[in-house]
Amino acid sequence: MNETRFDVVIVGGGLVGASLALALAGSRQKVALVEGGMPTDPAALLQGWDSRIYAISPANRRFLESLGAWPDSARIGIIREMDVRGDAGGAIRFSAEDADAQALAYIAENRWMLGALWQRLAESGIHCMTGARVAELATDPHRAQLTLDDGRQFEARLVVGADGAASRIRTLAGVDAAIKPYGQSGVVANFACERPHGGVARQWFTGDSILAWLPMAGNRISIVWSTFRPEDLLALDEARLADTVAAAGQHALGRLETLTPAAAFPLRLIRPEGMVRERVALAGDAAHTVHPLAGQGVNLGFQDAAVLAGLLREAADAGDWMLLRRYERSRREAIHTMQTACDGLFSLFHTHDLPGLAWLRNTGLTLAGRLGPLRRQFARHAIGY
Repeated sequence: MNETRFDVVIVGGGLVGASLALALAGSRQKVALVEGGMPTDPAALLQGWDSRIYAISPANRRFLESLGAWPDSARIGIIREMDVRGDAGGAIRFSAEDADAQALAYIAENRWMLGALWQRLAESGIHCMTGARVAELATDPHRAQLTLDDGRQFEARLVVGADGAASRIRTLAGVDAAIKPYGQSGVVANFACERPHGGVARQWFTGDSILAWLPMAGNRISIVWSTFRPEDLLALDEARLADTVAAAGQHALGRLETLTPAAAFPLRLIRPEGMVRERVALAGDAAHTVHPLAGQGVNLGFQDAAVLAGLLREAADAGDWMLLRRYERSRREAIHTMQTACDGLFSLFHTHDLPGLAWLRNTGLTLAGRLGPLRRQFARHAIGY
């Protein structure tokens, strides 16, 4: 078997890249996965609590289950209700029942999802190369050629860049991207709660920040605090951090105990000018990012993987230009809608210089919660419909 020529080379072994590779296992495509930093033993990922969590939509849970890569249910939290509060008394609450669903979303830790995916990859026959990064990319109408930083070279009919927001593949393929920094960072940490969370996800728009409490397995929550001053939170010791988070959430769950140290990541909107180029496709954060206020970033990425895998599995030429254009067109509306909605909400709740705007946005939030059709629409968007 020639191990330098592949039909598809996926660059990036995070959640999106790994799920795409696994979705192509057993297809007519010969697939390789290149990941710069993944540990060779997937079991090493399944240690302790991970402060980086995701709200996985029911559709994407089904996608991961179809790959045999849904994590241990003992580590999964379930969002059955959403309680959202505005910065001037506005509020909306909706539940899975409003969308005729069992759950709005499932809370899963990043490392545990990665561990489940990489354990399956180890059994899949996919050629996985870890500890190597892409140095060069060249394409022509018939093939792509990758050169790694250790000098190895590979040919492929298609290269997929699933290598994150700072995508090397996007840069090498010449895809320009409009980047809008929000000036905020998302601060994440996990906590044990004094009182049961009841499967309720809580979110507060405070005027200068957005705080979300997400129910984890057991009596635990994970937070995402989008703030312009992350350094203030990162400087707190565990006890003071727990007290600060509890107070900001109006002590809704009583006393909190810190389980994981706080970490922060910068927030920005990335809109590449396209998702495909000659013999190249982008997926996940390499192709789009959104503000985490709606928790939909990784869900968009998983759907990229599902759609692209469906097009590629039986394709005679994985890099055929018409096939790549079909992929781009099929994802355009969902991505544009989510980016526009999240960006609009961020702007709506962070604009203070227009008289009456605070009243308008909070009144609108409350009114939407009282009108059944609008409340049900919020619920359907929350589960990814």
